[in-house]
Amino acid sequence: MKIIISKSILENILVHAGPFLEKKDTSQITSHVYLNVSDSKLTLRATDFEIGYEVVTDKINVNEEGSVTANGKKFLDIVRILKDGDINLEVKNEMLYITQSHSNFKLPTFSHSEFPEFPNYVGKARIAIDSHSLIESLKKITPAIDSNNPKFELNGALIDIKQDLINFASTDTRRLAVVTIENESSSELSIILPRKAIVEIQKLFFDNIELYYDETNLIIHSSQYTFFTKLINGKFPEYSRIIPKEIANKLVLPKAIMIESIKQITTISTDVKITFLNDVITFESLSDDNIEAKTEIGFATGFSSPFTIAINSRYLLDFLNSINSSEFSIGLNEGNLPFILSDDNFKTVVMPIVI
Repeated sequence: MKIIISKSILENILVHAGPFLEKKDTSQITSHVYLNVSDSKLTLRATDFEIGYEVVTDKINVNEEGSVTANGKKFLDIVRILKDGDINLEVKNEMLYITQSHSNFKLPTFSHSEFPEFPNYVGKARIAIDSHSLIESLKKITPAIDSNNPKFELNGALIDIKQDLINFASTDTRRLAVVTIENESSSELSIILPRKAIVEIQKLFFDNIELYYDETNLIIHSSQYTFFTKLINGKFPEYSRIIPKEIANKLVLPKAIMIESIKQITTISTDVKITFLNDVITFESLSDDNIEAKTEIGFATGFSSPFTIAINSRYLLDFLNSINSSEFSIGLNEGNLPFILSDDNFKTVVMPIVI
């Protein structure tokens, strides 16, 4: 293999490959990226077995076709310190040589034939979801995905496709986030995607993507990238049962002022007590220390007697930072019961702190 490629293109490709590499054990071939040059194109792959990334570019000059692997992190470190302009890549004596002007580097390689195979999307069942709706929905529910939960299914998010709608759901057991969009096909399917995969999908894809699946993988394909993730095998909680069916009190609140007021309190405490009075909403810190934070905004709530809820401020801020509207709805029953934050097709059910 012998090619010339610009630094900016190679660096961008390697940066995107980083999250897909095995980090802890550099003796594993999955700590390497795989490069193949054929038909005047460069294909680069990276995978840690759980998720995988493939990118294809024809913006190269080919002197000799071939394949090679090299440690992805070291490869990127080298490319980053080189100057803007063209970089020469050449394989000689089972080493990858990286040269530019008077700078010369070489990296050891593994046998490229041992690099893991990627699942093929050709012939797989396809999921019909609008690209923009998919990415926007995943962004909104990502903050509520749990991490390191012994129930593996909670470390991911559910895509629940029904006859007339699609629900995206995630929960960390203290809150539940659900986005609902229309279903463009009649197929029904429920799959659980790992958090890591969901984060990387949002970085790689924007428009014009195709989704395929089988029993173990979800594959996303675009004109530039192909991505796969292993699916989480488990049963996601019955999320529809968690959403309160009836709401005693519903308020439409201003987003910007609520964010400002909550952030003032979070300088002291992440836990916030919010009290709705007839024409005022007060915000107070919940802290064991003798430090206090308190602020209020004038707002006609319609409550004839004080109504108080205590919450982890991060849950409310995560929701507010995910919406584009200037207002949102809050549905309240009793101070110690779950309440609903709503904006259009996006809901978050939050368990309050019992005080």
